[in-house]
Amino acid sequence: MAMAMRLPAITRAVTEVANSPADPSTNLFVSGLSKRTTSEGLRTAFAQFGEVADAKVVTDRVSGYSKGFGFVRYATLEDSAKGIAGMDGKFLDGWVIFAEYARPREQSQSYQPQNNMSRPPYSPYGNR
Repeated sequence: MAMAMRLPAITRAVTEVANSPADPSTNLFVSGLSKRTTSEGLRTAFAQFGEVADAKVVTDRVSGYSKGFGFVRYATLEDSAKGIAGMDGKFLDGWVIFAEYARPREQSQSYQPQNNMSRPPYSPYGNR
């Protein structure tokens, strides 16, 4: 007789939030991009569904190569819904891409400069 494992309530809650769809917005998260896809190519592909205010392929700071995802911001909610319907699961530069409403960045993930006086200054000679 097999027993079903029950996840702790907090684990279930976190999983449900992570898997729930984001609220509709004009900003879309696009994943599955080819390393060849440029911001201009992303803009062109999504422009057929409405007025694109901005399109950005996220790149590695050191290498400059695409990280395989990006963002498209439309002028209206209606256009963003058309963009998802028209591009989600479609091919772009030979790769199947996925488009969904972007989730807002959580406070804990955003950069907040702090004056951390408890941390010793950096020493090129290691920690002594």
